[in-house]
Parts: sequence; structure tokens; C-alpha cells
Amino acid sequence: MLSVPVFNESGQKIGDEQIDATMLGGAVNAPLLKQAIVMYQANARQGTVRQKSRGEVAGSTRKLYKQKGTGRARQGNLRQPVRVGGGRAFPRRPLDYRQDMPKKMRRLARNQAVLAKIQSEQAIIVDGVSFDAPRTKRFAAMLGALNSERGCTFATAGRDANLYKSGRNIPNTNIMDVADLNAYCVLARRHLIFTRDAFNAFRQLVSDATAKAGA
Repeated sequence: MLSVPVFNESGQKIGDEQIDATMLGGAVNAPLLKQAIVMYQANARQGTVRQKSRGEVAGSTRKLYKQKGTGRARQGNLRQPVRVGGGRAFPRRPLDYRQDMPKKMRRLARNQAVLAKIQSEQAIIVDGVSFDAPRTKRFAAMLGALNSERGCTFATAGRDANLYKSGRNIPNTNIMDVADLNAYCVLARRHLIFTRDAFNAFRQLVSDATAKAGA
């Protein structure tokens, strides 16, 4: 069993929560995590670049001067690639960089990412966090008390508008529903923080998936 420390909003440790390592894959599979990270980064690429060839730029097709007898180097028209304002010889075209992974591999990669954070002692649980209104200063003070001000992914149980608005302007901080966690958003930040409800929801989610796979 893995132990995840529980802290209060002031940064004081108040207990531990347990989770079975076998439900998270048992051991970290680095090649799987790399494949998942490459996929998420590739899917974020737009690939909408487009450049004009010499046949697409504006300009006359008239030869600038005759081929021979001038003493100068041969020249074609204004639209050739060697001239300023001419078209590209090998223009870049739109490309689709998207990659895909089976759902089971994506879920396993997410679990492996959480496992890696727990094993490296970069995953914690914060208990008793409840904001009745957006309070960025309070949220930033909490991250400072948890030594996570340099970057974290903060997982909540469901979409908490007040927590999201409190932390969305803090650099290198992602606030998201625990159901939306993936390998990239877990590994992209230094720390992974769960609310207690979010951790219980994540543990139940993984447990149900393990039971379903075993059935």
C-alpha cells in the first residue's frame, strides 16, 4: 500500500490516506508515459502553417531580361524563390500531427503518472478546503504553506468555480476536475494536490476500473 500525506490549509500534516499500488499499475512504465506525453503534445500542435509557392505569389510571369548577352546571371521572373517577395521553392503545407492511444492505455498512463508522483513524494492531499467566494490571495497562501507555489496540478471533486477562479491567475497552477486528469497534466507540474473528496473519487474510479477489468 502507498501512503499519501494529508495536510490542512495551513500546511500542517494531519494524517495519511492509503491507496493500493497495484491499482495504479504496480510499477512506473516509463516508455508508456513517454508515449502518452508525446501524444498530448502532438495533439496540441495546430499544424495550420501554409506558405505560397512561386505559382501562388502575385507578380508578372515576364522574364526580367533575355537569357544571354547581358553579362549578368540568368534570371527568370519576379516570382522565383531567389528574389525578395518570391514564392518558396518547397512551401510548407498544413499537416495533421494528431496521434491516438487506446482508452485503456491512456487510463493506465494517468494512473502511472499519479503513481510516479506518489513514489517521488510529490503528491499530497489537502483537507478542509472550501471557498465561498474566489480568493486568490488565500489560495496562493495555501500553496505557499504546502510548498507548491512553484507549480502544481490541483484536483477537485467536480468543477469548483470558486477554487478555479481563485487559482487560475497563479502561474504554473492548473485547477481541474479529478475526472479530467491525464498523464500530461499530472507530470507537467512539480506537485499533484488532491482535495480529500477528489482523492476519494480518484481511488474509487481506479478501484471500479480494476474490478471491471478483473471481471
